[in-house]
Amino acid sequence: MIVIKFGGHAMGSDPAWMVEIAELFRQGKKFVIVHGGGPQIDLQLKTEGIVSEFKGGFRITTPEVMKVVESVLTGTVLRSVVRSLIAVGLPAVGITGSDAKLLEVTLKDDGALGLVGKVVRVNPEILHNLLKGGFIPVVAPVSNDATGKALNVNADLAAGAIAGALGAEEMLFMTDVPGIYRNWPDRDSLINEISARELAAIKGEFDGGMAPKVKACLDAISKGAKVVRIIDGRDPKALDEALSGTGGTKVFA
Repeated sequence: MIVIKFGGHAMGSDPAWMVEIAELFRQGKKFVIVHGGGPQIDLQLKTEGIVSEFKGGFRITTPEVMKVVESVLTGTVLRSVVRSLIAVGLPAVGITGSDAKLLEVTLKDDGALGLVGKVVRVNPEILHNLLKGGFIPVVAPVSNDATGKALNVNADLAAGAIAGALGAEEMLFMTDVPGIYRNWPDRDSLINEISARELAAIKGEFDGGMAPKVKACLDAISKGAKVVRIIDGRDPKALDEALSGTGGTKVFA
């Protein structure tokens, strides 16, 4: 079983990767897809004249920002991804982190980032049931805390937690960069392969959007995923290479 995190920056890419998944699905391979939607959220915030800031790779989420995040991720983006998968013959079903308490979350950093959640537990029963029923679950990471308050959960971290809980044979991050760079923006510093132990030792060197991805890789492996790979979702060949065991950055236990 493979968990794929489909990043917002990759959503304008050639949907050929979905066709490839459809072929593998017909051969018996199981998939869970978790999607992001940062650029789509940015666009809607701009349209509504709402200023959005980031800290440590996380969007500071005020109540007005949260309304946009929830509307875009659980509405526009989730429905778009599901429609695209159905168009290539896949039985996709869209859910959120709140459904059946898939993701139990609390405020991250005691609320210093606003309505940003951190995953404290994954209850994968709904995913197991959908997979057994022959469906492909598509997860929007917005989740509720114990009081019912909607929180903005980073899609990378949600995907990593889900991959770990499912003991996924592989976790694939489809993003807008070819992998993890040791010295970004030096393109020659791409890490082709690294152990989770080695990555943990240097995790403090990463910032911006790469920091949550690095943490998600480490979380996924520590909780049971076998291999994590970060690839450029805009490259139509990247998924094929990843499924063949090459390309991007491979993180292993």
